[in-house]
Amino acid sequence: MKHTVTLYNAQQGHAEMRNLWEFLKPWLIAGHRVTGTFRTSTRSLAQNNLMWSCLGDLSKQVEWFGKRLSDEGWKEFITAHIAGQEVLPNMDGDGFVTIGRGKSTSDMTIAEMTEVIDRCHAFGDLRGVKWRPTSLGRGLPDEVTE
Repeated sequence: MKHTVTLYNAQQGHAEMRNLWEFLKPWLIAGHRVTGTFRTSTRSLAQNNLMWSCLGDLSKQVEWFGKRLSDEGWKEFITAHIAGQEVLPNMDGDGFVTIGRGKSTSDMTIAEMTEVIDRCHAFGDLRGVKWRPTSLGRGLPDEVTE
């Protein structure tokens, strides 16, 4: 048994709770256990595609302290600015490692993902990145591929 609903406002939530009770009542009367989870919506596919397009532009156009980062490297760099990171001595004692406190972008809320995209744009704009239309949210396909 699975019941999924997306709520957009309080009135809809109230009405849906009534529907949910009618759905659950027979299961509970029959002695079944039911577990429910409520959470905010996570980022959209369009946001994910937009982010990867931005990261691709950064990886092709920006050198950071003499280094070119991969798309994934830029993702780690940008998301680390949201949740932060810790810097610790490495095991050999001759350098440092960073440990991120962030979370996967697939678990981010729409607002958190908007912050990632905004940070990509702000960082890239300061460095003269020429954004592709897909990096500006125009003409995004279901999957961004090169």
